Amino acid sequence: MEIIRNLTRRKLRNTLTISGIVIGVLALVTMGAMAEKFNALIDGGVTYFGSNIQVTAAGASAFGGSSVLPLSTVSQVEEVSGVAAAFGEIQVQAKPGAVQTVSFGLPDYITSYDPRANDYSAVKTTLVQGRDVTASGEVVLGSDFAHEFGKNAGSTIDLPIRPSDAKADFVNHTFTVVGVLAKTQTGPDTGAFINLTDAQMLLKDSLPTAIRDRIDTSTLVTGMTVYGKPGVNLDNLSDSINNQVSGVKATKPSTIVNSFKSGGALFTAITTGAALLALIVGGLSVINTMLMAVTERVREIGLKKAVGAHTRHILREYLLEATLIGAIGGTIGLLLGWGITSLVNAATAASNLSLFLVSWRLVIIALVFSVGLGAFAGIIPALRASRMDPVRALRAA
Repeated sequence: MEIIRNLTRRKLRNTLTISGIVIGVLALVTMGAMAEKFNALIDGGVTYFGSNIQVTAAGASAFGGSSVLPLSTVSQVEEVSGVAAAFGEIQVQAKPGAVQTVSFGLPDYITSYDPRANDYSAVKTTLVQGRDVTASGEVVLGSDFAHEFGKNAGSTIDLPIRPSDAKADFVNHTFTVVGVLAKTQTGPDTGAFINLTDAQMLLKDSLPTAIRDRIDTSTLVTGMTVYGKPGVNLDNLSDSINNQVSGVKATKPSTIVNSFKSGGALFTAITTGAALLALIVGGLSVINTMLMAVTERVREIGLKKAVGAHTRHILREYLLEATLIGAIGGTIGLLLGWGITSLVNAATAASNLSLFLVSWRLVIIALVFSVGLGAFAGIIPALRASRMDPVRALRAA
């Protein structure tokens, strides 16, 4: 109770000190939540791309592009020793009713989908509605894609494709939604999945008008995903594919994974560093407040020691006071951070954009760090108070 009374002695000063901790923890929670969301995407990418090999046409990026491969290349890759399965794919960006724009979220895309790939993939997709695609004209939607356009199993959806030589003219294709995937916090959430035949049709419609009729897209894919047999080193298998199959580029999983991890580490370092800077400023304000409190309570400290208070009692009192300041500021900052990030996520949900992820790990870190910061900031003032000579303290008062 005495500690509570001490905090109410200088209400304005202590309120400002607590506000410094609140701002620091608020920054830690909001920036940390952004980093957590980004890292959730990174972790999903690491899990997925670390368990397979992305094969594209020679010269194209690991994530596909304008280059295409003959469909027959898929069977050639499957003949390479160590390959368990290979699935040809076609992927195009799509945003029903609007031109695709760049955003912080993952892009909406349409991709060919073979349910058999789920047997090999490290990232398992599950259906919360309906069934898998079994015929042309059918589509399975990712959870965010379905939510954005209000679609459920049994609905129909227009998936427009914009030819590369057109500015805003779309070729519309109507599909029946036969299933909706469970949320994964990764790429599939924003995808629309159709069979390869339909994807080849969409690929044709995306070509410039001048060459569209001269290219038979039914014999083409834009890339493939290759799965190795158990125990096979995928980096070595990538080299084997490059050596044995002409015209392809098999990207080593380690190359993609390292790229993901580097990006994630840099983003986390920037956001965490900025938040910690704000917390350090809050910690300095705690030190200043507690030093002023010790100076103001010199007579009180002298009296306590004169009547038998031990050094450890004085030390504990001031440490607990500083720790309580950190705990109060940390709790308020955490609640504000959680509220703000929740409101922002709710406001951007309609745009299929989720910026923040407040995890239990982040909650624990924020609370422990704020309490620890308060305790650490109180060490110097507490030591000064506990070492004070009672006679000199009473004379000084």
